[in-house]
Amino acid sequence: MADHVHPTHSPYSAALKGRCPRCGEGRLFKGFLSVRPRCEVCDLDFAFADSGDGPAIFIMFIVGFVVCGLALWTEFNYEPPMWLHMALWLPLTAILCLALARPMKSMMIAAQYHNRAEEGRLER
Repeated sequence: MADHVHPTHSPYSAALKGRCPRCGEGRLFKGFLSVRPRCEVCDLDFAFADSGDGPAIFIMFIVGFVVCGLALWTEFNYEPPMWLHMALWLPLTAILCLALARPMKSMMIAAQYHNRAEEGRLER
């Protein structure tokens, strides 16, 4: 990441739009979750972008909290049958996970860029 330049805009607001963390204009993704090789505007190499399992963990915590909270509230207030729970919460879980996948991945990539995160190395 030798070509790191501090952006004049927030890399996190650009990430929520799926844009380049440096210029905020080029598209970050070429598919649903596939990262482009380079930014088409500022030519930033996205080889540093390895979000790993970070987005999945955050999505599981957020969606789990929301869905479990709503399911418990529904159970204690209305006591619906189990099939209704399945009909409500399984689709909601899938929709929320898919809706959060792209923004969370781009947020992790923007955080990597902004904080100059690199693979750990031991100096000798």
